[in-house]
Amino acid sequence: MRPNALTRTLVSVTAAVGIAAGTMAGAGAAFAQTAPAAKPAVSSEAVAPSAVNNLGLNTTQAKKLQKDLKANWGYGGAIDGQLGTESWKAMQRFLKANWGYNDSIDGIVGKNTVMALQRWLKANWGYSGAIDGIAGSGTKAAFARYCDSR
Repeated sequence: MRPNALTRTLVSVTAAVGIAAGTMAGAGAAFAQTAPAAKPAVSSEAVAPSAVNNLGLNTTQAKKLQKDLKANWGYGGAIDGQLGTESWKAMQRFLKANWGYNDSIDGIVGKNTVMALQRWLKANWGYSGAIDGIAGSGTKAAFARYCDSR
């Protein structure tokens, strides 16, 4: 075969493949356009897990804390030993009322939440570290002491 004929053959085959692919892609697009849009079975809010931060507490200790929060600080969730957003909102209400928490009641265990928790633990539960907003082993041990006392 001559080089010119080979080139024409390759171009023809490439064009045929491209046309076939385009036709199939077009058919797929046309088919997709006629199908009704599917609606999600549940909203993303319904399946999004709430953030759980037990801050070193085991499930039994966390349940004891949740019982106190339910009795005194407006916690309305389950006593399940999983300290999620609602548990921490109740804890922030306690810390705001008594231990200098000065941030929003958002249920996020951030630096300000931990600092207020450390102030409370230092005054009552044997925490001897710095009020630095870092939930280290000393903070977690004092928090566990409180829960174990319940």
